Amino acid sequence: MAKLIIKPNHSKQFKIILFGCFIFCSLLLYSQSSSSSGNNGLSFFSNLFLQQNSTTKPVSNSSCSGKYIYVHDLPGKFNQEIIKNCSLLIKWHESEMCQSLSNMGLGPKAMNSQGILQNKSWFVTNPYMLEVIFHNRMKNYKCLTNNSSIASAVYVPFYPGLDLGRFLWGFNASMRDSTSIDLFNWLSKTPQWEKMLGKDHFLVLGRTTWDFRRLIDNDTEWGNKLLYLPETNNITVLAIESSPWIYKDFAIPYPTYFHPSSDEEVFQWQDKVRRQERPYLFSFVGAPRPTIQDSLRAEIINQCLNASEKCKWVDCGSGDKCNGPIHVMEVFQMSNFCLQPRGDTYTRRSTFDSILAGCIPVFFDTRTAYDQYIWHLPKNYSKYSVFIPKNAILNGTEDQIEKILSGISRDQVLAMRGEVISLIPKVIYANPSSRLETLEDAFDFAIKGVLERVEAIRKDIKENKSTIF
Repeated sequence: MAKLIIKPNHSKQFKIILFGCFIFCSLLLYSQSSSSSGNNGLSFFSNLFLQQNSTTKPVSNSSCSGKYIYVHDLPGKFNQEIIKNCSLLIKWHESEMCQSLSNMGLGPKAMNSQGILQNKSWFVTNPYMLEVIFHNRMKNYKCLTNNSSIASAVYVPFYPGLDLGRFLWGFNASMRDSTSIDLFNWLSKTPQWEKMLGKDHFLVLGRTTWDFRRLIDNDTEWGNKLLYLPETNNITVLAIESSPWIYKDFAIPYPTYFHPSSDEEVFQWQDKVRRQERPYLFSFVGAPRPTIQDSLRAEIINQCLNASEKCKWVDCGSGDKCNGPIHVMEVFQMSNFCLQPRGDTYTRRSTFDSILAGCIPVFFDTRTAYDQYIWHLPKNYSKYSVFIPKNAILNGTEDQIEKILSGISRDQVLAMRGEVISLIPKVIYANPSSRLETLEDAFDFAIKGVLERVEAIRKDIKENKSTIF
């Protein structure tokens, strides 16, 4: 049999001819096989390349190196089917929850602000809509990839808080746990999970971490046991309130009412609150807690009322003044300091509302902010806030708060306010339908934190270290 001899100087041309023959034969075969269904082989082949180019980011894109995120395509029962029946999300808040899901989770647009707000990027945002907002922001993330092999992290778009809300009242413990258990049964069978046993995975909780830490399987106990499932030991958890003692928990800001569509809207708002006149020394927006003994809130309210014109209290215990941005932002914009005692748990959405208004937050417990939002707030908390130990108020004089805040010099107040205003981009979530150009929002800083954490885990695995993350 004669041998085919290819001269070195013709090898390149031969390879091109051979590749062309292969393409032609492939198209011909596919065209014949699909003719009965009316498909066109050439169209199919070109669409195949277009699909690959549109869904998989090229590895050579240096701006996305180390930033690629793969998003699991979860069955609908873990997200879309949960919000489909919006009237069932939280008992006694049926119609409200359906409205909260509008505008990609931002809620209805805020109306008739009478100049208190600015532009059209203000919404009546439910503080527990973070799961939906984060998911929609992720859809517009610039470094998404369908190729999980090049992904630096893997996002699980589950809505655990909204799922749990359906079953908190009138359902047994196993019902509250069922969706979470099903999720990890599904996840653990995927090749993406098997790659690092979930150590590169992360999910978002739109409720506090404590709602997912039920210790015993008793129907009378609160919440579910999502964060006590063995698989969650490996994943990174982002929540509106974390446990400072759990290494995998990281707090990220509550959604505020402001969701800008451009950098310019942020700059305009910062300029507005920078120039704002502030007649009140301090203010408090919140409801009293009359059933709690030695209530810090009760003492704060008393001291505010005694301070007369120096303090403004907005009572959230009655009416709907605190169910939207207008009254809250009006008072915060007129205040130099905003008091932030703990709420039902350690943290409050009000912390971020006050920062958004350029109002210096005053904390009484380190777990309200300092031990929580390590990716979003400065480590040197004295630059942007005031800390007064709870006991200093409960055991002090009737005007203790006024005395402390009045003792801060005007220059210090201006410097702290400047720092607070500079934090505004870091504590807001931009409108998911757009993208900020030069600014990074709360979503961006959360993603940066996740990527750095997963990279550190990878490094330790590679070096055979046993560091606990």
